[in-house]
Amino acid sequence: MSDYGHETTTDEVLEGKDLTGRTVFVTGGNSGLGRETGRAMAGKGAHVVLAGRNQDKLDEAAREIRKQTGSETVETIICDLGSLDSVQACGKEARERFDTIDILINNAGVMATPKEKTEDGFERQFGTNHLGHFVLTKELMPLVEKGRDKRIVNLSSRGHHNSGVDFDDPNFESREYHPFVSYGQSKTANVLFTVGLEDRFASKGIHAYAVHPGGIQTNLGRYMSDEVREQLMQNIAKRDSNFQFKSIPQGAATQVWAATADELDGRGGVYCEDCHVAEEDDESNSGGVRSYALDHDKADRLWAVSESLTGETFAAR
Repeated sequence: MSDYGHETTTDEVLEGKDLTGRTVFVTGGNSGLGRETGRAMAGKGAHVVLAGRNQDKLDEAAREIRKQTGSETVETIICDLGSLDSVQACGKEARERFDTIDILINNAGVMATPKEKTEDGFERQFGTNHLGHFVLTKELMPLVEKGRDKRIVNLSSRGHHNSGVDFDDPNFESREYHPFVSYGQSKTANVLFTVGLEDRFASKGIHAYAVHPGGIQTNLGRYMSDEVREQLMQNIAKRDSNFQFKSIPQGAATQVWAATADELDGRGGVYCEDCHVAEEDDESNSGGVRSYALDHDKADRLWAVSESLTGETFAAR
């Protein structure tokens, strides 16, 4: 059990670590938690690849990280997780440009969007938060397999408490849409994907971790109306009277910890919060991971549904 907690920052997690020679690929790397993760890891010598949809924003983030850390090994790549064509193009470009990926951090996401569809016709949150990362991870897996200390970190959320995955209607085609139910489903999918990755790739030395970063005020909530945002805060206050927002360096700490902690060597398929592995808990509103999110049968079913929806076969070779 680490001595870290709610207020631990990225720099505290990485104190004394040397990431020289490691390549870290971060989605959503142009802002918020992804950008802070890139900064912290570049500061410890990592070769950092920031992935995002907007080249200008990526360039600005890379410049700032180079300025802050003195690192010259910060690169960018375009990836729109709401478009499988873009995801596949990103994968192809990455395989051409990079030799390995040691740490893949699937950080990007959307939250509580109106009912919308991705370019491929998937419900926006499930399509972006899960299916986009499912296909991207498949595309990048040949590079991850060549890495050292191979880890995949998937950003989930305590929002997974709101909903399991409706395998019969993940895209809300026949049920009423609710933005937080959809968000919860996508975040449960992130945990189940982690379990599925561990089941399939642990034998290759690749380990996967799901992470709840905590409550942070980033642009993740950019799609929320004032009414939806107020509803969210009321729900948080009702569920957890001790809730406190984290700073961005505190919010990114758990994903950095999951990506680098020595105590996680050889162990994955777990859900982490506040820089520790969370306990399975079907009752608490203020912590823990729901049992349905760690269910191996559900993870297998999600994998099959994801392959069917995307038309991609993702198997350990």
